Amino acid sequence: MDTTPQATRERDPEVPPATDDAADPMPGHAQARTRTGGSSGPLGFIVDPALDAQRRRDLRQMRLVATGLLVFAAIVYVLTRGHDDGLLGFVNAGAEASMVGACADWFAVTAIFRHPLGLPIPHTALIPRKKEMIGRSLEEFVSENFMREDIIRERVLDAEPTRRAAEWALTPGHAKRLVDEVATVTVHALHRIPDEDVRAVIEQALLPRLAQEPISSVAGGLLDQVVRDEAHVGLVDLALDEVRIWLVDNEDVFESLITQRAPAWVPDAINDIVARKVHIEALKWLADIRNDPRHDVRLALDKLLIDLADDLQHDPVTQAKAERLKERVLSHPQVADTAMSLWSSLRAVVVAALEDEGGPVRARAVTEVTALAERLLADASLRERIDTRICDATIYAIDRYGKELTRIISDTVDRWDGKETAERVELQVGRDLQFIRINGTLVGGLIGMLIHAASILLPS
Repeated sequence: MDTTPQATRERDPEVPPATDDAADPMPGHAQARTRTGGSSGPLGFIVDPALDAQRRRDLRQMRLVATGLLVFAAIVYVLTRGHDDGLLGFVNAGAEASMVGACADWFAVTAIFRHPLGLPIPHTALIPRKKEMIGRSLEEFVSENFMREDIIRERVLDAEPTRRAAEWALTPGHAKRLVDEVATVTVHALHRIPDEDVRAVIEQALLPRLAQEPISSVAGGLLDQVVRDEAHVGLVDLALDEVRIWLVDNEDVFESLITQRAPAWVPDAINDIVARKVHIEALKWLADIRNDPRHDVRLALDKLLIDLADDLQHDPVTQAKAERLKERVLSHPQVADTAMSLWSSLRAVVVAALEDEGGPVRARAVTEVTALAERLLADASLRERIDTRICDATIYAIDRYGKELTRIISDTVDRWDGKETAERVELQVGRDLQFIRINGTLVGGLIGMLIHAASILLPS
C-alpha cells in the first residue's frame, strides 16, 4: 500500500491539499480523490475521470469565490475599524456581519461532509456518520413516492407504451431490425445451451415426471379422438402400401413361408401352385382394402381401436398394462438418446431457418410484426387493454419484488466507505453548496448594515 504523503492526502479528506491552502484559509476542505476509472469496490462508486476532473475544477472555482468574499470582508473590516459613524460605520458593520455569516455558513457546509477544522464537534461529519440512515431514508423515499400503484399506473398509462411501440415498429426498417435482433439472440441462445444440460433435464426432470403421470386415460382419449376424426386413415394406407410392396418384392420368401406350413404328404407342385395363388389373393385383398374406405377390415380395425381407447380410459386391467408398457419404454436407455437426437434435429432446423436473412421465417415474422403494429394503431380499445395488462404486470412485479429493489439502495450505501461517500457527494453537489457561503456573506453584510442603522435610529 502506498504510504507517501500524497497518497495519504488522497485517501484522507481531512488532510487538505496544498493547492487549497491559498484558496480556502479554513482547513478541512478536502478534494475528492482522483481516480483513473473503475469503481471503489463490488458495490462502490462508478467513476468517470473526465467528469470528476470537471467537477473538481468547478468546485475549486466556487470555493475561491466564496473564500475571496470572506477575505474581502475581512480586509474591509480591518480598514474601516474604528469608524463607527457615517458611511464607514455602515461599511464596517456590514463587513463584520459578512465575516460572521461567511464563517457560520462555511461551518454549516463543512459539517455536512467532515469535522470542521478536524475537531470532533457533535453533529458534524453528518454524511460519514449517518450514511446508513441516509441509505434507509432514500430507500423509504423511493418506496413511498415511486413504488405506489397509483403513480405507476398513471405513468404507464400516460406513456402509452403500446402506441409508441406500434409507431416505432411501423417506421421503415424497424420491424426488420426487431426481427433480426430477436433471431440473432435466439440463435445465440440456442447455441449456448449445452447438450449435457439438455440431457440432464430430459433424464432427471422430464422422463421421471412422465413416469409418474398416468398416461392411459390421456392416451385413450387421444386415440378415441383420432379414430373419430379419421386421422389414422393415412397411417393405415401407408401400412397397406408397405405390406403390398413387401409382398411384391419378396414373393419367393412369402411362398416359402406358405409351403413350409403345408402337410408333408402334399406334392411340391401342388404346394407351389397353392403358394402362388395365396400370394396373388393376398395382393388382391390388400388392394381391395386400400381402395375401399368402408372395407370390413377397415371397419373392424376402427372398432378395435375404439374398444382399445375405451378400455384405456375405463378398464383397470388395460390401464395397468399401459402403465407397465410406459414404464418399460421410458426406462430404456435409448429413449434419452432418441430425445437428444430429436432436440439436436429441432435445434438445427430452427437455427438454419433463423439464420437465413432472406428466408421465409424472417420474412413472415416481419409481416406479422407490421400487421400487429397496424392493428394496434387502428384499435384504441386493444391498445388500452394491453396498456392495462402492462400496468397490472408492472404493479405485480413491484408488489412482489419492490422491497428487494429498494433495498438495493440501503444495502449499497451500507457498503460504501463513509469518508468516500462524503467525498463523492461533495464532488457532486459541493459547487452548488458554495452558494450558501456566498449568500451567507452577502446577506450577513446586509443584515449587519440594517442592524447598524437600527441602532442609530432607535433611541437608547
